[in-house]
Amino acid sequence: MILFIVLVLAYQFLVQGPLNETLKQRRARTVGAIEDAQKAIELAEARATEYADKLRQARSEVYKVREHRVKQWTAERDATLEQARKAAGQKVLEARAALQADAAEARKSIENAASELASQVVRAVLPAAAGSSR
Repeated sequence: MILFIVLVLAYQFLVQGPLNETLKQRRARTVGAIEDAQKAIELAEARATEYADKLRQARSEVYKVREHRVKQWTAERDATLEQARKAAGQKVLEARAALQADAAEARKSIENAASELASQVVRAVLPAAAGSSR
């Protein structure tokens, strides 16, 4: 029996004590590694969220710049169209004025020609009428 007690004591001091100590260290390392992994996962998730926010902001900025450019181009196009309309309107007014001037000149020419033709007709008809009445 004494031998059994000595054996148990020797087992506890020589085997079980170091074994328990090694298991505690192993458990501590495992728990530490798990905690480190969880912290790394949380950090990665936080960074992913931050990157997603930055990406959303960048896209929003790009859309704003694009919208601004489209508005600017539309304004430039409208201004160019307005200038073209004004120029076309001015050309139409000038063409109308030239046409009215040509029409007035043609009327004068027709009136002059008509009065000359009338006097020629009168001369042609009157001498014949004067000769037949004599």
